[in-house]
Amino acid sequence: MPSSFFSFPNQVNDVAARTVATGVIIIAAVALATHQLWLTIPLAYGFVARVACGPRFSPLALLATRLIAPSLGKHAKLVPGPPKRFAQAMGAAFTVAALLAWALGFELAAEVLLALLLVPATLEAAFGFCVGCVIFAFGIRSGLVPEEVCLECGDLYGPEARRRRQQQRDAQHIA
Repeated sequence: MPSSFFSFPNQVNDVAARTVATGVIIIAAVALATHQLWLTIPLAYGFVARVACGPRFSPLALLATRLIAPSLGKHAKLVPGPPKRFAQAMGAAFTVAALLAWALGFELAAEVLLALLLVPATLEAAFGFCVGCVIFAFGIRSGLVPEEVCLECGDLYGPEARRRRQQQRDAQHIA
């Protein structure tokens, strides 16, 4: 079952995604504030694990999906998975690059990459605005990403997307 091993949820709980982003902010900020760039190792691992296999092997994602998000008492807000996977891939690129920079002795470059990572992580955690999702939607609209990858992703934040999400929530409450 290799295809199911390397899978990512088609629908993602946005509350859990924002919780993971908060964890990323905390770890990256501590790494920067204390100059403990070894913390880039678990950050990079978490992003790569989430891209490859969803939340199953990421300690931060497991904490967010199984403990923190459910305890917040909010209903799951489901959003499309493919753009969130793309956003995780962007985070993986930044953290793996920071890890390589640190390993090669370029500590300032590693710190700059971690500082840049804080911007989209903060937008996601604080405002629910997913930079990677917006870039992914642009990729769909421009034809760079086949529309079949995510039929509802071309309009992630527009009125049609809000209508679909509301219908989905209504269906959940009926069930």
